[in-house]
Amino acid sequence: MGRRPARLAIGVIGPGRVGSVLGAALERAGHEVVAASAVSEASRERVARRLPRARVAEPAEVVDSADLVLLTVPDDALGPLVRGLVETGTDVKGTFFVHTSGSHGYGVLSPATAAGGLPLALHPVMTFTGRDEDLHRLASCTFGVTAPDVLRPIAEALVVEMGAEPVWIAEEHRTLYHAALAGGANHLVTLVAESASLLGAAGVEHPGRMLGPLLGAALDNALRLGIDGLSGPVLRGDTETVAGHIAELRAHSPESVPPYVALARLTADRALAAGLLKPHDAERLLDVLQA
Repeated sequence: MGRRPARLAIGVIGPGRVGSVLGAALERAGHEVVAASAVSEASRERVARRLPRARVAEPAEVVDSADLVLLTVPDDALGPLVRGLVETGTDVKGTFFVHTSGSHGYGVLSPATAAGGLPLALHPVMTFTGRDEDLHRLASCTFGVTAPDVLRPIAEALVVEMGAEPVWIAEEHRTLYHAALAGGANHLVTLVAESASLLGAAGVEHPGRMLGPLLGAALDNALRLGIDGLSGPVLRGDTETVAGHIAELRAHSPESVPPYVALARLTADRALAAGLLKPHDAERLLDVLQA
């Protein structure tokens, strides 16, 4: 996996749910968080609780104090933060700059790189709740790792030190990688919430209790089998059933019709391409899905 990074002085700019946990994980690995830039009361509380040896300082002071700086700020703030540090004369030469944005590679750190900084993109593929168990969950997650080739061994070693698994993502594929994750995780929540709402409208008192086993099995099948784990009326070519669904949704939840139709079309396309759906059944389905 490459050489183990030496003991590093760590700085954190943006010690929110993610930054405070990764800082604590790096401390557990033998490094030391020496400074953090915290503006809100919640961030200051996280520093005091999770990173008690760190002093609270301005961003430029954090960089001056550290060998490696975690830039755990919102995606839209990342570019301006890096530009601001360089333009105000902060000495970034020889310092590792690590951001955790899923949608960005190391290119967003180019102002610091041009001034001698060492860029790493380490995206933890998990949700952070702000609770203490986040630190333990790192051990079962992966990180999307993107860095210049010369820094790849160090980037991957840092992830391993935090107890997680590094997965290499090429710079040019970073946005596609993030779209895949966001589409899967975020839209899944919306779909489940919508299913629960519709079940409630149908008179089901505890929708979650009904959905849990079904969706758990569906997710397991999808992860193990891919499209071969598909079941349901689209796979069977049950045109009348699908038409009935659309009619009921129009009556009770018209805003649900476009996503239902779009996902049914995508499901039919995938099933047809995999040889799971017969062409004549696909034709009949697509006629119904012109809604």
